[in-house]
Amino acid sequence: MIIQASQVSPTEIYHTLTQVIIPRPIAWVLSPNDEKAVSYNLAPFSFFNVVCSDPPILMLSVGSKSDGSTKDTCHNLLEYKRCVIHIATDHQAQMVSDSATELARGDSELALTGQTLTPFDGTGLMRLPDAPVALACRLHQHIEVGNRPQSLLLVEVEQIWIDDGVCSTDAKGRLRFEADRIKPLARLGGSEYATLGELFSIRRS
Repeated sequence: MIIQASQVSPTEIYHTLTQVIIPRPIAWVLSPNDEKAVSYNLAPFSFFNVVCSDPPILMLSVGSKSDGSTKDTCHNLLEYKRCVIHIATDHQAQMVSDSATELARGDSELALTGQTLTPFDGTGLMRLPDAPVALACRLHQHIEVGNRPQSLLLVEVEQIWIDDGVCSTDAKGRLRFEADRIKPLARLGGSEYATLGELFSIRRS
């Protein structure tokens, strides 16, 4: 089968790409709804990855709401410049899905997920206590791409919190973060998600 991208609709391309570019990591993004970070928005994004290590920069691609308005995560990042990106675990799949629900501006998805917050020490922000990894980030750059357009948000990592339970030390005394303990949730197409399954290593030549 050959699909000519220029000959099918954007919706068809979206469904194709999200089913073949798999698995995708999920950024579970907590962003302040106000300047004093009293209220928070929580939303998942699977158009997400790391793009640079010096400085440490991550990428989020955020579309619009169904009515064409700006999604709260994008609005909050452009307005307040801060967010906390979590790596969700496989047992949080339902909560991640629930937090994708469209709500009115300023309403928090935390009530839908039953999640509580804990201070992210040294950042002035909060984080989800049950996520094994949390990254406090500041907006680095905003780029509009596409015909709609879509917001490409580059955020710089300022501080990383990692659960001690997913950490270990190897034979050379180097710190390791164990993927099978983090148990990250991955996104596939449609409503499908995946877990890590079997892990294996390849010897480098």
